Amino acid sequence: MSAGAGPGGSGGARRIFVAKAERVDTTQLELEFKEKLAELEALAGTQDMPPDPDPTNPRRKRKPSGRRNLRGFGLQEQRLELTDELFEKLVTEGKAIRIGFDESCRLHWEPGGMRCLVVARAKYQTVDARGETALETTPMPAEALPRLMAAPSMLAHVLVAKHCDGLPFARLEKILARAGGDFTIDRSLMGRWAEAAGGTLGATVVHAMRRDAMCNAFCVATDATGIRILPERQAGSKRRQPCRRGHFFVQIADRDHILFTYARRETSEAVLEMFKGYAGYVQADAKSVFDALFREGSEREEVGCWAHARRKYWEAAVAKFAVAREALARVARIFELDATWKGRTPDDIKQLRQTHLRPHVEAFLAWAAAELAKVEHVRGSLRDALGYTVRQRGPLAAFFADGRLEMTNNGSERALRPIASGRKIWLFCGSDEHAESAAELMSLIASARLHKLNPERYLRDVLRVLPHWPRDRYLELSPKYWAATRARLDPKQLDAELGPLTIPEPLVTKPATEERAAN
Repeated sequence: MSAGAGPGGSGGARRIFVAKAERVDTTQLELEFKEKLAELEALAGTQDMPPDPDPTNPRRKRKPSGRRNLRGFGLQEQRLELTDELFEKLVTEGKAIRIGFDESCRLHWEPGGMRCLVVARAKYQTVDARGETALETTPMPAEALPRLMAAPSMLAHVLVAKHCDGLPFARLEKILARAGGDFTIDRSLMGRWAEAAGGTLGATVVHAMRRDAMCNAFCVATDATGIRILPERQAGSKRRQPCRRGHFFVQIADRDHILFTYARRETSEAVLEMFKGYAGYVQADAKSVFDALFREGSEREEVGCWAHARRKYWEAAVAKFAVAREALARVARIFELDATWKGRTPDDIKQLRQTHLRPHVEAFLAWAAAELAKVEHVRGSLRDALGYTVRQRGPLAAFFADGRLEMTNNGSERALRPIASGRKIWLFCGSDEHAESAAELMSLIASARLHKLNPERYLRDVLRVLPHWPRDRYLELSPKYWAATRARLDPKQLDAELGPLTIPEPLVTKPATEERAAN
């Protein structure tokens, strides 16, 4: 028996992973073998057995019974009392009395686990001049996602666990069940939370980040990767459909923002829509879908990636081509020289590149063109590597134009790595809408990490602040400016999950041109 044929070999593992794909249409089998199944039922004596009437059967689908009472699951409680300033003043004047509280619950998260946050809104009884009484309740404070069972801290914990730590909701459901004792959060509920949060944050903070990037960015690095999308169920059909393929694009705007965009198809039209209104440098990997950005008359200029060029020579070197090994030695020297100038000003880097690096690059490009002519009619990895260099000689030399330009597009690939590793765990997105929401959330999380922020704390604070914030100042809530914005907020108000919030004066930032020059 071969190693792959046994239970512990690759053959056994493959059977485990493809088991779900081996499902068949049971309705068709029942029709085809109706007589045989009836004979087996008679043999077992189960032909007249009625269906299980037990309403406690876990397989029986129960009707929804509304929101659960969080106070009945043994969660540690925290109380937040909210009062109304106007009626409190009337109480002190003897014109009203406080008669109790109207209580509701939210799920709150702390490092120790889930908590039940009891939101107690004061109720008042007032008496007018005619002696008539009236009952008033403190209004519910503004919330980013009204009527949601999760408080900002709980919602941020779920979002970061999925889109930063790569935990699928099915696994997170089990983890939270252990932390919450008798209380559980269904994975489908967490999916609806994520979709709602992504849509809300995407239409506000992320939208402001995109607009800022397209208007002010000096260079935008971009790349894309595929993702599986769960197909929609066809009405009246029980046939299972294969997953569709969608695409996540990333855009890194200087050192300011990291933006993800979901596209149903990887087309030039989708790329042009993402870069609509942008004029500047675009760093990509020479994929044909990006060619539309650099058509004649475009205000965008292409910057190539030396890491992609080097990778192709490495593949050819594995195939024992001596020319490829020489190319690797030449490219390594180019990278070594450029690395020695890290930390210098952009003007110094540009001057050093022109003086010391340009001769190496020009000699390498001329050498590649001469070597390509020798193998132009021979198919193989060496011709592919040389052809890539010759076709990209303009973009590969574009980094000489400015000291702020990078030689590689590795930053985009690093930004896409959580998706590439995550899709091996959570496998697919539930729909196009879920994928779009995921892209918005990943934009905030990746940008928060770019600016050395704790993603969970950042999302919690933004969800707390968002419903109170002026619409024309959403950019101040982006990770780039959040440290300065948070420093001007009242810490006590910010730490409370609900309640009033004092909005500071607008944040004064440098004009875009001055900021780019400083970087």
